[in-house]
Amino acid sequence: MKTENLNALKSAIQGRVMLPDETGYDESRAIWNGMFDRKPALIIRCSNTKDVQAAVNFGRDNNLLISVKGGGHNSAGTAVCDDGLMIDLSQMNEVKVDAEKNFATVQGGALLSAVDSETQKSGLAVPSGIISHTGVGGLTLGGGFGWISRKFGFSIDNLISAEIVTAAGNIVNASATENDDLFWAIRGGGGNFGIVTNFKFKTAKIGTEVLSGPVVKKFENMKDYMQFHRDYVRKMPDEMTIWLVVRHAPPLPFIPNEFHGKLVVLVPFVWLGDPEQGKKLIQPILDHGETLGSGAGMHPWVGWQSAFDGLVPHGARNYWKSHHLTGLSDECIDRLREYALTMPSDECEIFIPHMEGAPSRIAANATAFPHRNTPFVLNIHTRWQKASDDKMALQWARDFHSATKEFSQGVYVNFLSDEGAGRVREAYTPDVWDKLVRCKKKWDPNNLFRMNQNISPD
Repeated sequence: MKTENLNALKSAIQGRVMLPDETGYDESRAIWNGMFDRKPALIIRCSNTKDVQAAVNFGRDNNLLISVKGGGHNSAGTAVCDDGLMIDLSQMNEVKVDAEKNFATVQGGALLSAVDSETQKSGLAVPSGIISHTGVGGLTLGGGFGWISRKFGFSIDNLISAEIVTAAGNIVNASATENDDLFWAIRGGGGNFGIVTNFKFKTAKIGTEVLSGPVVKKFENMKDYMQFHRDYVRKMPDEMTIWLVVRHAPPLPFIPNEFHGKLVVLVPFVWLGDPEQGKKLIQPILDHGETLGSGAGMHPWVGWQSAFDGLVPHGARNYWKSHHLTGLSDECIDRLREYALTMPSDECEIFIPHMEGAPSRIAANATAFPHRNTPFVLNIHTRWQKASDDKMALQWARDFHSATKEFSQGVYVNFLSDEGAGRVREAYTPDVWDKLVRCKKKWDPNNLFRMNQNISPD
């Protein structure tokens, strides 16, 4: 890179251009997953869409590998690159809500916490994820599901339009009526087609408090409970979301002290209807077998959305493997229990959301998120602190993943680590994949945006 080109770039943008020896560089390149310590040749911390446009043009014209950081929360670490250009959107974090028209506009670098706090001023919410320090951009482009998705759909199902900087450096809008092929592709196809600088979402009216909380079951009774759980949750109305997490118990006040740090089965839920009706629906879970404790009650939505943040702070080493599950057969449950007993650290968890509901009633090819009829998702969340434990932790996750493959039907692209092109294809059906490739050829024929779960135009 020539000095005069860098100087011209600095004078052309409102944000900052940072080189490795400059203040703010290390802070900017840091991401959630501590496994990655990549060092870009330069970072452009953008302040607005024009800055992003200038950054894309600079990276393309100087033949630089480009990575894009919104929240930097993806386990694959693709937000940051070595020796290339990292485009940092973290300062583009504004959220505006139109409560009368029920929509929110969200800049590409905003975190879920910003969306929740702003929408909740009007008792509204955007269907999104479950960890508040996740970035809206990456979450949405891969699909985006969470506690209220069974009622209101995925994040992509609530996306009205998006402003995008393309590989050619153009600023375009995408919606059902404008660049509709691009709009289709960004709803599940990830960051392959451009950099989204603004999202416009429909909002849902949920109030400011929801009946929610975890119910805690003994690990020893895991199989018996899961045999009940697999059928019971599938009878629930869309307003009820009940998930399952197997992990070592955190020191929560409603869990007896003697179980802190021991394997337990957590059953977190959210109910969006009348609280008394919700309590009746949760009672069979409380009554089935022995319940160690319960945090069920009316909780502020903002508080519930951040309730699990403390279990996954920045800096630890993380590796995810995932499947969409066809069901929770006895054989599958046995396999889950077997690997739970050999977790490489107390921070690991086996995370099983129940899906279905509203998203399953949308056609598989309506967006680039085709696996809409899967009943359950398995996320093997491997988390540990020391690099010296990498081999052990990674082997556990890979063995676990292989041992449960017979129960699978595809994968959620946002739960992929760096697993290669073949695995990326498994996130899509053949028809959806072929259409994504055609869109890639049109909007990014030279694969400028390839630091992602890549869809190659070739």
